[in-house]
Amino acid sequence: MLTIRLPEDMARRLEVLAKATKRPKSYFVREALERTLEDLEDAYLAETAYEEFLKSGEAAVPLDEVERRLGLAD
Repeated sequence: MLTIRLPEDMARRLEVLAKATKRPKSYFVREALERTLEDLEDAYLAETAYEEFLKSGEAAVPLDEVERRLGLAD
């Protein structure tokens, strides 16, 4: 179980939506988390990978070079 505090305007919007759709507020909170959580996880992984890359001291490879190596360049 999780308890959260929402700003008044957000809580009011959630209440209106729940009443209008006859769904519980928890349904919309779960939906919002499900739609957003994967993006947040991806952003965290990208940030972590970038920090590790910076620590490694490796040189970045320009996109056109990557495309050339993969045979994608014109």
